[in-house]
Amino acid sequence: MNEDIVFKYFPELDDVQRKRIAALGPLYAEWNAKINVISRKDMDSLYLHHVLHSLALVKYIRDNGLMPASIFDAGCGGGFPGIPMAIAMPECRFILCDSIAKKIKVVTEVAGSLGLKNVSPVWSRTEDLGAGYRCDYVVSRAVTELRRFVPLARHLYSKGILYLKGGDLSEEIAACVRECRINPADVSTTDISGYFSEEFFESKKIICIFPQKH
Repeated sequence: MNEDIVFKYFPELDDVQRKRIAALGPLYAEWNAKINVISRKDMDSLYLHHVLHSLALVKYIRDNGLMPASIFDAGCGGGFPGIPMAIAMPECRFILCDSIAKKIKVVTEVAGSLGLKNVSPVWSRTEDLGAGYRCDYVVSRAVTELRRFVPLARHLYSKGILYLKGGDLSEEIAACVRECRINPADVSTTDISGYFSEEFFESKKIICIFPQKH
């Protein structure tokens, strides 16, 4: 499945953005052959499983009028969701962080090849970063259980967390609310199947944690 799956849902992308989206396939094929950051069998579904999945966050952000100036991608791996988001949201600054050096090398090279000036790769564990890395939102894609993730990222956002994950999340969210002392009213989920009709997204969700003043 090629980049047309992205253009189907994001017809508003301009020529530069379309060229960058189209370049992701060859770039990741090249880098994945050198440094395995995406499973070999998954490369055939790069645009569906990785690019479009990442862009679900852009749909959510726009649908809810969030308009962030900065986003922190915690545990970005080879660049998801951060790289596709940075292409679609050139007005927003992105920090892409991972603790594995080879993954940040791929992020750095891909962002450089695409000419993405709004991407800053960081090689670090999120818990080791200071307030200088704080952004409006933290995004991530199922790097660990939510109850483990929230304490690692809590100091890095001012407005909230958008977390991509699939399956029945009720127990995981309940454990996070209980252990991280989050007000249940601050947590919601959005079904990605409401954005994209492909079967892959049937059980995929965005977990939203937006702490409010109570």
